[in-house]
Amino acid sequence: MSTHLREIAFDTETTGLDWAGDDRIIEVGAVELVNHVPTGLTFHERINPRRPVSAKTIEITGITDDMLVDKPYFEDPVIVDALLEFIGDSPIVAHNASFDRSFLNAELVRCGKVETIETQWVDTLEMAKKRYPGAPASLDALCKRFNVNAEARTLHGALLDSQLLAEVYLELRGGRARSFDFSDGLDDGDSARFRVAHQRPQPLPSLVTGDEAEQHAAFIAELGDNAIWSNYRD
Repeated sequence: MSTHLREIAFDTETTGLDWAGDDRIIEVGAVELVNHVPTGLTFHERINPRRPVSAKTIEITGITDDMLVDKPYFEDPVIVDALLEFIGDSPIVAHNASFDRSFLNAELVRCGKVETIETQWVDTLEMAKKRYPGAPASLDALCKRFNVNAEARTLHGALLDSQLLAEVYLELRGGRARSFDFSDGLDDGDSARFRVAHQRPQPLPSLVTGDEAEQHAAFIAELGDNAIWSNYRD
């Protein structure tokens, strides 16, 4: 039986860097992954932080105070409850995960919610440092290394960065070669079977028409019961 690993690629934008002080989250972006591949399901919201956005943040993200004044506060159910429901108990993949975890947990505490635990988080920055010691490990650098198209990233944005991170994470996990799995998932010593994991959560429907299927069946019938083909039919 195949299993589906669900993970969430996650990113935040914040008013500044001091999660333990007055700085707050102004944007969250999250991308659902199944078996390390994006499914197309995302979560994205901007948030009123109740304080000014720093000049550095505006420079990096382009997000200004005027753009946030009519947005919901983090404690609004459309933010905190919807975000927690989207994440669920899935592993959270982030670049420099301690930063995003610290800000998210600080917001959750203010709302009276349970903090996320460190073991729920996967840090792609640490993965990159271990795989490429001494090499640049920023998200931009990894996009260049893996030929991930980041041309749209003229400014930082939580959803776009999550989408880029999802592609980088797949490459850090072994790239598209991971779609070929030579294990049947059993640990009891049974011989391995060749299995191909779909790149999509749901396989595409067959393109064979009804007439084509009937013609194929008629052709197979003409081969007779002793034809070698019969040894390979389901």
